[in-house]
Formats: sequence, structure tokens, C-alpha cells
Amino acid sequence: MATTVCTTTRVTVPARPTTPPPQLSINTTTSHRTTPPAASTVPNKHLPTFPAIAQPVDNSPSSPLRPSQTLETTSLTYPPSDYPRITTDPPVYSITGAQLAQALHHLETQPLPPAKQVFPWFHGLHPDNQLQLAFFTGRKKSLRRTPKCIRGLTIVKAGGDLLEAKLKGAIAPQEILKPCEVHEEHDACAEEHSEFIDVDPRDGFGVRNFQIQAGKMATVSDVVVYRDLLAPKEMVEALAKRISRAQAAWQRRADGGGCQNRLFNTFILSDDFETMEAEHPELVAVDRNGRATGKVIDFFHSERVEMTEMSAPTQITRNVWLGPSPDLNLALIPEGDRLIDNRHYDIHIHASDMADLPDARAFEHMERFLEQRENGTIRGHDVPMLEFPGSGAILPPTWSHAEVDGLMMTLEWMRKQTTIKKQSRRRRDSKLSLTPERDAEGDTRMQDDDDDDENNTEEGRIILIHCPDGYTESSLLALAYLMYTECMPAHQAWLHLHRERGRNFFAYASDLALLKAIQPRILQASPARATLPTQQPVRDLAPPAPEWLDKMDGSLPSRILPYMYLGNLNHANNPELLRELKIGRILSVGERVNWSPATLKQWGKENLMFVDQVQDNGVDPLTEEFERCLQFIANGREQGQHTLVHCRVGVSRSATICIAEVMDRFGLSFPRAYCYVRARRLNVIIQPHLRFSYELLKWEERQCEKRGKPVRRELEWATIAREIAAMNKPYSRQN
Repeated sequence: MATTVCTTTRVTVPARPTTPPPQLSINTTTSHRTTPPAASTVPNKHLPTFPAIAQPVDNSPSSPLRPSQTLETTSLTYPPSDYPRITTDPPVYSITGAQLAQALHHLETQPLPPAKQVFPWFHGLHPDNQLQLAFFTGRKKSLRRTPKCIRGLTIVKAGGDLLEAKLKGAIAPQEILKPCEVHEEHDACAEEHSEFIDVDPRDGFGVRNFQIQAGKMATVSDVVVYRDLLAPKEMVEALAKRISRAQAAWQRRADGGGCQNRLFNTFILSDDFETMEAEHPELVAVDRNGRATGKVIDFFHSERVEMTEMSAPTQITRNVWLGPSPDLNLALIPEGDRLIDNRHYDIHIHASDMADLPDARAFEHMERFLEQRENGTIRGHDVPMLEFPGSGAILPPTWSHAEVDGLMMTLEWMRKQTTIKKQSRRRRDSKLSLTPERDAEGDTRMQDDDDDDENNTEEGRIILIHCPDGYTESSLLALAYLMYTECMPAHQAWLHLHRERGRNFFAYASDLALLKAIQPRILQASPARATLPTQQPVRDLAPPAPEWLDKMDGSLPSRILPYMYLGNLNHANNPELLRELKIGRILSVGERVNWSPATLKQWGKENLMFVDQVQDNGVDPLTEEFERCLQFIANGREQGQHTLVHCRVGVSRSATICIAEVMDRFGLSFPRAYCYVRARRLNVIIQPHLRFSYELLKWEERQCEKRGKPVRRELEWATIAREIAAMNKPYSRQN
């Protein structure tokens, strides 16, 4: 029976010194997500550290609309006169599934208010948070008021279990209501227990408070409560009454008790969940059995699919492929010959931080298994797996000779496997094959010399080097093997893997330092030296490292599209590296490059663009720069040039421009373009702040108009923000 071959001893490797700890240095509040994510987080990603933001001087955005102005966002649920009233004190109404679908569709097709009318309110302006108030509002108290130009529709599931029977955009009651000390099903919650949570952070400064948006929108929304088959009707009605009282209390506080007419109301969905599944499947995100329907975009799943497609297996050299670890939960979308069925690989090498270097015994065990499988002694389709330390696990300057010896032994063993003559057919004898082969006429076919295994061999076993994300932990081994098998110095291996082989990968500074240090030994042992015209000395094979390599920290800028890269200021200040990547244009968003006059002249002013007066402060807008930036990128694409888009960290301002380009180029919604760029930024998590994200949602409306399509958002603001917060929470210090 087939077995899996791997090293059994596992050790914890030291932390990578070049990777910042996961953190949200600006956000200080915690997420209110009450259910675990639908899929595991992408490994190796981290939230970057953001630079300090100086307080603007008299730089506040335009004031929200005055309370006396009418609501600009219309709703089919306001006023509620067309809906049956279930209770009077407090008022609760009934709504059918068809009416809910119509109300949601109406809301999705309404243009959102301009960003200047809802910010800084969306940032969170708690009256006790003097730092936040001083930064965003200064002495303008009008900026602290709730904007009257926006209206939403919040869906709440009674019971709060969102792992099954979840409607589009649904949240749990505890995300918006203060805890109730008595049982809801008895309808005994007093008015003092019927209050919305004040989600605004009480201290700290934050422009990425995505986790509070669902709570904030609930205070300016009509609310629809629904249930699954497990929740009794009494629970639903009690919850609806609590929310109705909370709406009234919040309105009294916001208006100082002066407004008598209710602006927002509570509804109970009269149709059961089975009816919603049957008659309105487009509104069902998760069915009653806990299965995602695919009718509603799920950020976790979309990021995973985008990441897996981006890092789909490709051949990097003879019989060696590089890609993500096989995931049976994902259906890969084939693209040409990029994908190979897992059963076609003879060997898996899994790169992992928890793995030791394999030794001679592991190689012997693996070879014995492979021989037995090929000659038919062992049946089955299992692919044997060898484990190898992940990128960043062998740390300079403390690595040992044993570690380097283990690396070299692995490279030599891999080369042997890729060139060995393996048996292509199983032996046919009485012990292994009880059914003789027959010819075209049905007669038994006699075995002759042509059937001998020795005459049916093929060159080399096929190896898949993989790790969960397909681009981080496997990079050290992939680069080292390229250097070894192709007799290629480190800097050429970096460029070859990225340019010629089309791989997006992330390597640590420690990987670069290690491979540079042991480069002479790798090249000296390379089997490709024998194919050179003359046996060149190693010093001739590895000329002095180019200047750009010494400036690089191991990572390249992220290739978002074939013609557009996303990077940080360090990438931008390495023009020699950019030239090697065929990048000929630089789009600097808020941060200037620090180049010599000679370099600036060499590149030409027409290939450089600087977007000034845009800080990552939640105040400065970026929408008005979209058209100019995208035209600059388009000009480069038409000229066959690649463009690097960068800011300081490469995750907010420049990421916003890249998302806008992806939306414009492919006609994608903001949620889908966000996941597309997030996956291709590799191990750094993009972090456009709240205002930039809202502007991109408004940009989606512009894209609809550009294509002559009616406006219809795929997801609403509160849901988008909630999903982003949930995706980032595992990497935050508050998790």
C-alpha cells in the first residue's frame, strides 16, 4: 500500500528578522465579527507598519449635510405605511421575501453619497476620543453629526449563527446591540437593554476602522430580522422589538429629543428560509446545510482562488514544477497548459517552516518507495512527499555547515530524480497481473521483448515544489535549484524565475544573503558546468553582484498585471532593478523617488509622474487623480512599457490606484478587484484606508456609467467593510 515519505522530526525555526510582526499600528479597536472565517487565512501574509501621520492644519473635509436637509438615499421601506404592522409599541412591521428582494435591489442601484458627505463620520468620532476628534474635526462641531444623506438596510439573523442559513449581508444581533441580561424569547428585555452599541473607538487614532462600519450603518438603516428553522418565532419578535427601541433611543440621542417622526424602522421577514432558498436564491449566501451557494461573493474564498490561480503550478526547469500545495477544496481554473493533474507528479517536496533538512535516510526511503511503485510492487496513486525547510528558515550568519550540506544534498538528489530513467509501465507477471492483455481480435497477447520493462523507460521523475500559498516558503529551494541545475548566479536566478518563468514569488533578505554566501559552492557543483565550452573558474561564472542586488531586501515589486507593478519606496529607489524587470515608468503617489539627476535625465520626465498632496491620513481624496493615473499607466502599456505604482509602503495609496486600474481594465466590482490585487501583493496585505475604499466603491459607479450599464453594487459598504475587517483580524494584534 502506498505511503507518504517525509521527515518525521519537526523543529520550530527562529522568527524571520525581516518580517514585521502582524499588527495594525493605526487601528486600536477590535473586530465585532462573531463567526469564524469561511476559509483559513492565507499563510505568510502580514499587515505592514504604517508611518506616523502628521495632524493636518485646517485641512478638514467638507461638512456633512445639515440635519434639516432631506435624505438623499431613498428606500422602499421608508415610510413603512405599505407594510403590515405586527406590533405598535414599539412599532415592528412585516416584510415578505419578494419585498425584501425589491428593497435590496433598489438600494444597490442608488448612487452612494460623495465621500466628503460621509467622512469623517465613518472613521468613528467618539466624544471621548480627543485625538480622533482633534484630527478630523478640529473646532467644527458640525462634522461630528450623523450625516443625513445616507440610508441603509441591515439584515439581522435571530440567534446569530451565520455559519448556516445566511442571507446576503446578514449580521448577528450582538454586532449592533448591547448585551441583554434576560432571555429574549420571553420578551422581557426592558428599554434600558435595547440600545445600539456605540462602536466608535474611545481612544487611539484610526483611519482603518473597518470593523465598526456595520454597527455605524445599522444606526442609519431600516433593519430586517429573519430566522432559520431552529429559532422560535417568539425570539424573532423579541429581537425585533429590541432593535425598534434601540432605533428610537439612538434617534433621540442624535437629535436631542427634538424629532418626533421615526426615520428608521424594524421589520420581520415573513417568509421562512426554505422559501427564500426556493424563490430568492440570489439572496442566499450560505444554505441551511452550511454550504456557500456562490451567489454572493465571499472574500475569503475569492482571495484563495485568486492566489491559487496566480501561483498555479508552472515548470521552472526540466521536470521541476513550482506551485501551491494541492487543495481539494478549490476548483482550479485551467489556463492553457499551466496546470497539471496532481497524479502526474512523481514527487512532492513540501516547503515548511516546521521541517528539518532531509538526510540520506529520507532520500533512501523515498527512492525505495518510488522504485516499488514504478515496478508495480506497490499499488495506489499517492504521491510521496519530502519536507524541506521554508524560505527564511536558514538564517545568516548563524547557519551551520550541516545546513548547507543538507541543502546541497537535496539539490543533488533532485537533479538525480529529474534525469533518472524511470520505468514507464508496471511489470506484467502472474503475481501482479491476473488479467492478460488481449490484441485487437480478442486473443491473448503474448509478452515479447518489446514488453520488457528495460525497453520502456522515460527520462526523469517529475517534481512539484510546493507550499500553501505557492510563492513564499518554496522560494528558497526553487531559487537554489535554479542556481544549481542551470549554473546560474543568484541575481540571474531571481530574474529568471520572475521574468522568463513568469513566477510571482516572495523571498526574504535572509534567503538572498544565504544564496549569495554559498553561491561559489553551488556553481562549483553545478552539473551544467560540464556543458560549457570550457571549464570556467567559478569566479568567471559568478561575476560581481550588480548594484541593484545589494539594494534589494530579497523581494521584488508585486506584478499585479503584466504591465503594472505595485511596490514600495525602496523598490522605486532601485532604478537598476526596475530596468531589469522591464519597468520603464514610475507612478509615485505621495512619495517622490530619490534619484540622482543623471538617473532622472536618463529615464526622462515623460516616464515619471508624481501625485502630490496625498497623505495616507483618511482626509486627502484620491478619486480625482484616478483618470490621470490610469491614463499614465495606459500610455506605458501602449508603448510596451511596464509601470511601477508606489507610495511609501505600497499597500494603501498605490494599492488604491492598482485596484482602480483592475476595475477599469476588467470591469470588475470593487470587492472582486480588491481580492485580485490583495492576492497578487504576495505576503504584504494591502490596506487602503476607509476613505480610499469608499472612493473605490464610488469608482464602481463610474465604471458602470462608462460601460453604459445601470449602477448596481455587488455588495454594500457595510458588508464590504465587515469582510475586510474579518480578513485582516487574524493578522492583527487584537485577534
